[in-house]
Amino acid sequence: MTATLREIHAALGGVLHGAGERALLRIASLAVAGADDLSFVSHARYTSQLASTGAGGLIVPPALVEATRARGLDCIEAADPYLYFAHLTQWWKARRDAADRADEAPIHATAQVHPSARFGHGVVVGAFAVIGPQVELGPGAHIGAHTVLERGAVVGAGTRLAARVVLGRDCRIGDRGIVHSGVVIGADGFGFAPHQGQWVKIEQLGAVRIGHDVEIGANCCIDRGALEDTVLEDGVKLDNLIQIGHNVHVGAHTAMAGCVGVAGSAKIGAHCTVGGGAVVLGHLTLADGVHISAASVVMRSILQPGQYSGVFPIDDNKSWEKNAATLRQLHRLRERIKALENRP
Repeated sequence: MTATLREIHAALGGVLHGAGERALLRIASLAVAGADDLSFVSHARYTSQLASTGAGGLIVPPALVEATRARGLDCIEAADPYLYFAHLTQWWKARRDAADRADEAPIHATAQVHPSARFGHGVVVGAFAVIGPQVELGPGAHIGAHTVLERGAVVGAGTRLAARVVLGRDCRIGDRGIVHSGVVIGADGFGFAPHQGQWVKIEQLGAVRIGHDVEIGANCCIDRGALEDTVLEDGVKLDNLIQIGHNVHVGAHTAMAGCVGVAGSAKIGAHCTVGGGAVVLGHLTLADGVHISAASVVMRSILQPGQYSGVFPIDDNKSWEKNAATLRQLHRLRERIKALENRP
């Protein structure tokens, strides 16, 4: 696939400098871009890299237009080149995907589609996918190979489910979503009642409701609710290998990095971030705008926005064992200090 700066400008705007007629084959980083590549410079502090780049076209901030043109390069001027780059990647991928779809049948011959399923215009269903009873697929939805949509599942317009995704019974995802391979949405939550030394299963009767513009990374698990639904609001972004427990509620535009675990019934506000490997314990509340550092363990509700960390610094093992031993004695040392302070 090729594109010219003139085509990109027509689609995405900005200010075109130069003819912009060179056919560009791919988007590349500034350091490795060649004559047939398009790249971008996000900030004026990277001016020095313009002298050595081999890119055939650039996206630049206003401050670098003159230096770019002095090198004889066509460019698109953008107020925020990094944001423009993000939109460019979306446009580029959409064109590529459209070309791919031209080569494939809308519903693969090996897919199993229940007669009661309802499809919008332009739906694509891949090889060996299973579309269950009363499933609804919005216009332009794309269902990958070996993906399973159970009874009553709903996929919004333009949402893409990659290969080997499971969307459980009555679970739903909104428009323009992206769900990567291996994701399971709507598995049973971890609910058991103790009885005479055994665990009695509590059937999970809720579902999962996911809003619009949500992206879910590979091999994430989002459990269905016990009675009410597990909810991810609009714009939530999940990295790979994240566990969302039953009845969790994640607010709009919150993002979580890889290997985060959120235990059941936690409520996380809007515009939060949770760093990689962090854990949020069950039944806690995080207010809007809370940011949790990587590898932290959230053991209490946080009701004020801000950055929070709970990470014990790494050390050589011998020193760590000494510090751990000291920590175990803190309560006793505290009582001794209180006793000393109370002496007449």
